[in-house]
Amino acid sequence: GEGGMGVVYRARHALLRRPTAVKLLPPERAAGLALRRFEKEVQLTASLVHPNTVTIFDFGHTPDGVFYYAMEYLDGGDLEDIVEVAGPMCPARAVHVLVQIASGLAEAHEIGLIHRDIKPANVLLASEGAVADLAKLVDFGLVRETYADTAQGLTQTDSVMGTPLYLAPEAITDPKDVDARVDIYALGGVGYYLLTGEHVFEGRTVVEICGHHLHSAPVPPSERLGQALPEMLEEILMRCLAKAPDERPASAEELRDLLLGCEGVGAWRSADARAWWAEHGNAVRSRKASGGAVSSSADTIAVDLQSRDQPRRSG
Repeated sequence: GEGGMGVVYRARHALLRRPTAVKLLPPERAAGLALRRFEKEVQLTASLVHPNTVTIFDFGHTPDGVFYYAMEYLDGGDLEDIVEVAGPMCPARAVHVLVQIASGLAEAHEIGLIHRDIKPANVLLASEGAVADLAKLVDFGLVRETYADTAQGLTQTDSVMGTPLYLAPEAITDPKDVDARVDIYALGGVGYYLLTGEHVFEGRTVVEICGHHLHSAPVPPSERLGQALPEMLEEILMRCLAKAPDERPASAEELRDLLLGCEGVGAWRSADARAWWAEHGNAVRSRKASGGAVSSSADTIAVDLQSRDQPRRSG
């Protein structure tokens, strides 16, 4: 697969003797800002220890100049794979997944890190050991340190960074002055996608999508789906998608607690998850192996604020 800062391969760790995902930054990209961002991604991800964040095993560079880091490999797929293969999730499973993502984000936010690229493709889901549906947050390539000196400009503070389909309004209008609530907005969009199989806003161009984030009211997920959803769950997601940051849950921890207290969603049991993976697991893994569907509007971009109508991919 390919992430915001490089290409990811499945490998086998020689010492640990276990499947490993290896992310590479090719020599032609290993210079200047790209290399510093890649190194920063490794260092910041390695500082996180939450079970819902991917674990880093090792990093360095090969004799021929290819920079890499090795991380745990999950034998499943990302949330985009899951929904594309089997359709929208039931509310119970969606809440089960969202609680895990919010828990992982809470740790990152607590130490002053904003992910800034929360989207279905950056959340892996697998049946691992005793956990039938384990979610892991990946790809911290655009992470920003909120409490540290950012004078080096490693997150391109003069640009809009992130995935257009999940960009918070303030990340479009003033990307230099964002906080952890941009991740709350994006996570609301992920929840919307899990329940409906559709993005909150779509458009033919990046500019059109950004315009919707700024000015359009989201259609409630129950209306988009065409069937009733638990009222509390819908209210929580619509709060996450509020245009004004102050109207959203104040933190990932608060969002997690709201989801845990959500009434009417039912239970997602280990037996349910194992049955789902038995039925759909091979199709999910096949889609993952083939690279999934390619959608330019879902790619991570950098939009120069001086020419915002000319987006360019960051990789």
